[in-house]
Amino acid sequence: MKRLPLLIAALAILAGAVPVYHWISASNATPNTGASHSAHVLHGAAELPKEGGQSAFAAIAEIVALLEADPETDWSKVDIAALREHLVDMNNLMLGAKATSTVEGDTIRFRIEGEGGVLRAIQAMVPAHAAELNKTGPWAVDAQTTSDGAVLSVKALTAEDLAKARALGFFGLMAKGSHHQPHHLAMATGMMNH
Repeated sequence: MKRLPLLIAALAILAGAVPVYHWISASNATPNTGASHSAHVLHGAAELPKEGGQSAFAAIAEIVALLEADPETDWSKVDIAALREHLVDMNNLMLGAKATSTVEGDTIRFRIEGEGGVLRAIQAMVPAHAAELNKTGPWAVDAQTTSDGAVLSVKALTAEDLAKARALGFFGLMAKGSHHQPHHLAMATGMMNH
């Protein structure tokens, strides 16, 4: 087991991701005993990691950096708490919801269910995302909330489009599109309600 970090470091060096002198100095370092975050940085590294850790943390860190870099940011309207609440909903939906599907002709229907925070996330996100899917196609999408979740109906114009919807499944359809990032920025800047 002690050889695994050595193997990973060797592969990183061979790939050019970490200069040799960084790995050597890092491998000779003493274990972290409460050192500051900055002590973890390998000095002189060609490139630092881009991911800030857990995905919600990283998404918020990215938004904060964008806001700080923009001299026009109106800090009186910034609402990072609303963005965090939305990211919690995204997490609850993707990891906690249960989805089943049925196909009737050219339409696939997803029944999405959950309880507590998962139910709240389903009922908030599924109808909103259905509207976004309708904008980009190639399907006609409708969502209705139910007492235990929602039903998402996806009508295809072609057999290929139906096959694609089936392959993506509910979770793939929910992740589809590039509207998430602008939506998060608008939410964080107080331009859009959660």
